[in-house]
Amino acid sequence: MIKTALAWTAAIVAALLLGSLGISALVGRDLVSLWLEPWTLPYFHKGVVGGSLVAVPCAVLGCLVVLRRMAFLGDALSHAMLAGVCGGYLLMKLAFGAEAHIGGMVIGAVIASLITLALIAFVSRLTRIKEDTAIGIMYTGIFAAGVVLVSLLQRHIHIDIYHFIVGDVLGIGDSDLWVAAVVGALVLSMVVLFYRQLQLASFDRIMAAAIGLPVVLIDYMLTTGVSLVVVSGVRMVGVVMVVGLLVSPAACAYLLCNRLATMMVLAGLFGVTGVIGGMYTAEWFGTSGGGAIILFVTFQFLVVLMAAPRYGMLSRWLRLRRQLPQDLIEDVLSGILRAKGISPTLEAIRAKVAQPGGQIPRVLAFLEHESLVRRDGPGWALTDEGRVEATRMRRAHRLWESYLHKTGVPDDQLHDHAELLEHVNDPDTLAYLDQILGHPERDPHGSEIPRPVPVFEHPVPLRQLAPGHRGQVAVLAPAARGLDLSLGETVIVTAHADGSWTLHRETGGDVICDDEMADAVLINVVQRAQFA
Repeated sequence: MIKTALAWTAAIVAALLLGSLGISALVGRDLVSLWLEPWTLPYFHKGVVGGSLVAVPCAVLGCLVVLRRMAFLGDALSHAMLAGVCGGYLLMKLAFGAEAHIGGMVIGAVIASLITLALIAFVSRLTRIKEDTAIGIMYTGIFAAGVVLVSLLQRHIHIDIYHFIVGDVLGIGDSDLWVAAVVGALVLSMVVLFYRQLQLASFDRIMAAAIGLPVVLIDYMLTTGVSLVVVSGVRMVGVVMVVGLLVSPAACAYLLCNRLATMMVLAGLFGVTGVIGGMYTAEWFGTSGGGAIILFVTFQFLVVLMAAPRYGMLSRWLRLRRQLPQDLIEDVLSGILRAKGISPTLEAIRAKVAQPGGQIPRVLAFLEHESLVRRDGPGWALTDEGRVEATRMRRAHRLWESYLHKTGVPDDQLHDHAELLEHVNDPDTLAYLDQILGHPERDPHGSEIPRPVPVFEHPVPLRQLAPGHRGQVAVLAPAARGLDLSLGETVIVTAHADGSWTLHRETGGDVICDDEMADAVLINVVQRAQFA
C-alpha cells in the first residue's frame, strides 16, 4: 500500500513538473517562481489547507459511495441542500440576527439532505417507482424549492447563487476552515469506528442483515456523512462539482487496488494532490479555483484510467494482444490428434488448422507450458492430459454433427457447421446434446463418438450416468431394494436406452433398472476422468 501510494505520488509530481516546463515557457516565468511564489499568497495557503480538509473525508467516503453505486445520490444531496442552506440562513437571521452563519447553514443542509433521503426511500419502497427515478424527482423538487425560497425571501437571505454553484476556494474564511476540520474529524472517526460494519454492508447487505447488523441505520449513517462532507465542500468547489471531489479520487483508487483500506488511503492521497494541482492551475492561469480543482481531479482519473497496471485501458489492450484465442488453441489440439500417432511438424499443424497460422508457434509454446503437448523430434505430440482435451473436442464435434444431422442439415455441410459449433463444448451443453440424441455411439459418418467418464466428488443417481461409468453402489433407496445389488459392490453402466439402465456387476451378471430405480440407486464413481 505504501509503495503504491509513493509511486503514484511520484508520478503525479513528475507530471506536474513536466507540465510546468511548458507553462513556464508559455507565461515567461522561471520554474522557481512558478512553483514557490503561490505559497507566499495567504489565500493560496487557505485554499490548499481548506481544500485538503474537504478532499480527504470526501475521498474516503467516496470509496463507499463508489462501491455502493451511490454517485447519483451524492449529486442529489448536493443539489437538495440549497433549500437547507436557505432555511438555516433564514433561521439564524430571524432568530439570532446573525448574517450567513456557517453553523446554521450546515445544520440546515444536513436536515435537507436527510429529508431528501427519507422521501426517496418512501417513494421507491412503497410505490412501483424505482430508486433512480425517485432520486431524479425528489432532488430536483427540493433544489427548486431552495431557488424559490431565495427569490421569495431575497430581502432576508443574501446568498451568492453563483458562488454556491461553482464555489470559491480562493475566498474561504477561517470559519470555513474550522467547519471543514470538524466535519472531516467526525466523518473519519465514523469510518474508523464503524469500518467493519460499513465494509460488510457495502459488499454484502444480505449477510450484514443476516448477522444482525442494522443495515438501514448504517445507510442513514453513511448518508449523513456524505451530507456533511458535501456541505463542507460546496463552499469551495460548488454544488455542481462537489460530486467530482466525492467520486473521482475514489474511482482512481478503485482502479489501482482491491482492498477497501488501501483504496481509502489512496483516494485521500488523490484528493490532496487534486487540490494542490488544481490550486496551482488556478494560480497559473487565473481561473476559478473550484473548477480548476475538479478539472485536475478529472485529469488524474483519466491518467489512472489509461495507465493503471491491472485495470487500466493500456494494460487491458496489452493483455488482449497477448491473449490467445481459445478456438485456435482447441483447433491445434484437434489437429495434432488427427495426425493419428504421427507427431506433426509446425508446417503440418498449420495445414490442418483452418485459421491463420501466425500465432500457432505461440499456441504451441502455451500448450507445452500447460503440459498438454510435448516436443517429439521435429514434431509435436499430445501428452495424456492433452489427449483427453483433444478427445473432448472430437466428442463435441461429432455430437454437433449428429445434432445437425437430426435437424435436417445436408450431410455435405455437417462438417463445416460442426467445426464452428465444436467450440461450444462445456460439459453441460455436451451432456444435454448427448441426452436428447439418445446417447449415440457413432456420428452420421459412422465414426465413433468418444464417451466421457468424468469424476464425481459425491455419489450421484444412476440416472445421471452414461454407458462407460464405473463405480461403487453407495446408496440403495427403498425403491431399489428389489434389485440384486449390494452396497459397496462395483458396477459398470453398459447400456442406457428407452428409460432403462443396464448395470454389469463386477462379480458377474447384469442388472436392469427402470426410471424409478435409477433415481433410487446412487453410485460413487471411482474411475478417473478420461474418454472411453
